[in-house]
Amino acid sequence: MYKNIAANKRNTVFLMIGFVVLIVAIGILLAFINGEFNHYTMLGFSVFAIIYVVIQYFAASKIAVAMTGAKKIEKKDNRRLYNIVENLSLTAGLPMPEVYIINDPAPNAFASGRDPKHSLVAATTGLLDIMDDKELTAVMAHELSHVKNYDIRLTTMVFGLVSLIGFIADIGWRIALRGRRRSSNDDVSPVAIILVLITSIIAPFVAVLAQMAVSREREYLADASAAHLTRYPEGMIAALRKLESHAQPMQQQNPATEAMFISSPLRKKSFNNLFSTHPPIEKRIERLENGKHKF
Repeated sequence: MYKNIAANKRNTVFLMIGFVVLIVAIGILLAFINGEFNHYTMLGFSVFAIIYVVIQYFAASKIAVAMTGAKKIEKKDNRRLYNIVENLSLTAGLPMPEVYIINDPAPNAFASGRDPKHSLVAATTGLLDIMDDKELTAVMAHELSHVKNYDIRLTTMVFGLVSLIGFIADIGWRIALRGRRRSSNDDVSPVAIILVLITSIIAPFVAVLAQMAVSREREYLADASAAHLTRYPEGMIAALRKLESHAQPMQQQNPATEAMFISSPLRKKSFNNLFSTHPPIEKRIERLENGKHKF
């Protein structure tokens, strides 16, 4: 467990550095294509990338909440959910996180934040409707395990940085298309246009790979940690089975937030298992079944 937490902290730093480098490289390329590259441009993009990463470190969880439509609650608003999270926090030795509810019939939940002292957990109304108390406890234990393991810091940073990569890629396409129209006047090199098109395609793909890397194995670990925390693996298994049988896309969808949820909130696509940020639920159930004796 401690090795996993240390690895998550290191990976967060590496991820931040890697994305700064990628953002700066893309920015410089876009400036070159637009005929505006100089030393000040390079410095400007570097400063922008660093400032953006710092802002995301502190604000990404709130941005994610806004994008999912989650609303903060107090104990009086939903005693059942609040009490479950409160009791689990005490058991796990964690500070009480903020609790949110998303008005959405799709059963799902997520956790976010930069550390356990600045964390939040959220559940959809659909999840609250279909789960009994033991199953809901297992799901919230799963989310609090992400908090304790510092998965939230990593996935929250990925969310913020992936959002920016998508924005930059969109700008790249627009600049490339504009440059192609001007290329007849030799204002823009066709090779440069090809480079920016390639970058605009590769950047989102790199972002997706980053999401997959920080999510799949951590879902298995959070499932096991939840079973250990509750001492009742059957609760986690039953909850996963309900998530599988009642699966539906959420009303507010954004690929950047996918890795934060307990199950994918997006519509199923071809090659879903290959490119999804989540392992198949049946495999997660299988691992829990095989490891029951450890809990």
